[in-house]
Amino acid sequence: MATAESNLEKFQVQRFEPEADPEKHYLNEETGLWAWLTTVDHKKIGLMYLASITFFFFVGGIMALLVRTELWTPAKTFIEANTYNQLFTLHGAIMVFLFLVPSVPAALGNFFLPIQLGAKDVAFPRLNLLSYYLYLAGAFIAIISIVNGGIDTGWTFYTPYSSTTGGAVTTMVFGVFVIGFSSILTGVNFITTIHKMRAPGLTWDKLSLFSWSLYATSIIQIMATPVLAITLALVGMERLLGIGIFDPALGGDPVLFQHFFWFYSHPAVYIMIVPGFGIVSEVITTFSRKHIFGYWAIALSSLAIAFIGFLVWGHHMFVSGQASLASMVFSFLTFLVGIPTGIKMFNWTATLYKGSIDLKSPLLYIFGFFFLFLVGGFTGIVLGSIGLNVHLHDTYYVVAHFHFVMVGGMVMAFLAGVHYWWPKMTGRMYNETMAKIACGIIFIGFNATFLPQFVMGSLGMPRRYFNYIEQFQPFHQASTIGSYILGFGFVMIFYYLVKSIYTGKKAPVNPWGSRALEWQVNSLPPLHNFNYTPVIINGPYDYHKPMDEFQLGLAETGHGEEAETTDEIEAKAE
Repeated sequence: MATAESNLEKFQVQRFEPEADPEKHYLNEETGLWAWLTTVDHKKIGLMYLASITFFFFVGGIMALLVRTELWTPAKTFIEANTYNQLFTLHGAIMVFLFLVPSVPAALGNFFLPIQLGAKDVAFPRLNLLSYYLYLAGAFIAIISIVNGGIDTGWTFYTPYSSTTGGAVTTMVFGVFVIGFSSILTGVNFITTIHKMRAPGLTWDKLSLFSWSLYATSIIQIMATPVLAITLALVGMERLLGIGIFDPALGGDPVLFQHFFWFYSHPAVYIMIVPGFGIVSEVITTFSRKHIFGYWAIALSSLAIAFIGFLVWGHHMFVSGQASLASMVFSFLTFLVGIPTGIKMFNWTATLYKGSIDLKSPLLYIFGFFFLFLVGGFTGIVLGSIGLNVHLHDTYYVVAHFHFVMVGGMVMAFLAGVHYWWPKMTGRMYNETMAKIACGIIFIGFNATFLPQFVMGSLGMPRRYFNYIEQFQPFHQASTIGSYILGFGFVMIFYYLVKSIYTGKKAPVNPWGSRALEWQVNSLPPLHNFNYTPVIINGPYDYHKPMDEFQLGLAETGHGEEAETTDEIEAKAE
């Protein structure tokens, strides 16, 4: 059976130079509100996801600011204790299920995965649209819980409290249940697309590392999310039907809920962060003008994280009464999952070494990611140690660790991806100076918010407390001031990105000089991404190869320069 490479030798390929300001593109070929609501174009669906998660990010962020403001004083500042409990619950649930989990895969992944594969769309375009509407439906149901009695269980919905308390717990868990199906469908779509929709010549060793990260993430989405859906369905059944599954008063076991919940929710951490790793790989190579160091090590470490991530859920339960042997095994596996992550960090650093560094704003966000994610990772090792975990469990140390990983890691990577791909998505350039200033503000604000929480946690300050003793007040006040600086940075980003759509300079086709396939299409891209079938002879990080070797394809519309065989092109390059 002939290989993809041997088949390539038979192709007559042409060079297709992308247009900087095409007459027709994905935004004007189908216009009107109805066209947007019924579109199956992956790029428009990605933009709708981006708009939706941005909205929920700011809703969750406002709740976080209200929580931090309340904690300015040791006693009541301006809201009641029950309202405070509802605010931190909704902040966590909205940020995790409506922003962090769908952010990179559903928004940036939807937009760029098919283009990076040389495909016209995802494998199942209508399923893609359905997944977006399931996301909206689940979000709407979850938001109803705010006006339907509220929810104060924390985003983890721990039983038996969530089984017996009043409020709109059933509504919220049903909303998250629906959102889970959106996540599963996206994962199925991406895996099928990567397997079946790759362009001629795009072998596994030429896949972008962003595509590899989405592949690993999709595996986790498909395997872990059903466990969460079943768990939340059981909570709903217990509340509605009185079935004794988790409530000890009915013969249930509340620790069973923790096992079920964390079997999903720790892999969910990797659903959030692994796509961010893919963005880091793309940005690092582009702005250092170097081939990625250790391509296969980075690609396979994503799959290793996906696998090991399913084996470490018990480190959330060191104080739950589980067997000492089980705790030791989970502790060891927690240390083990740090190895593939460390492989990535070393390879990214090696890629930057002696590179031609271009300090544009996407790379600055990645540098922020490096520091913040390293702090999050090292404090995770601390929490993986059983003796330390017993002291630090359910303190602000855990809050700070989680936010250093999720916000310092994933959100910084997400912002790097948004800035990196913004010219291709919108056809406009943003204000680079403002972007760099905003990056600095966010970095300073984030550290000012969460570094004091490590100190508080190590001194014994429990998380989620409405009142606290006065010795913690300076730390809380520093954290609150930092949160407002952080919030200002995010508002600043929103301002200059939206402004760029209306007044920004028209973006060049490839403003960063990348070799990746998404930068070899028009700005803005056509409705079906390519006016030809791309032919791949190089990897996306071969910066030692000339640009015209990355713009090859089989003509579908009669355009392009004189045809050559791939053998002739490679002979010229040599």
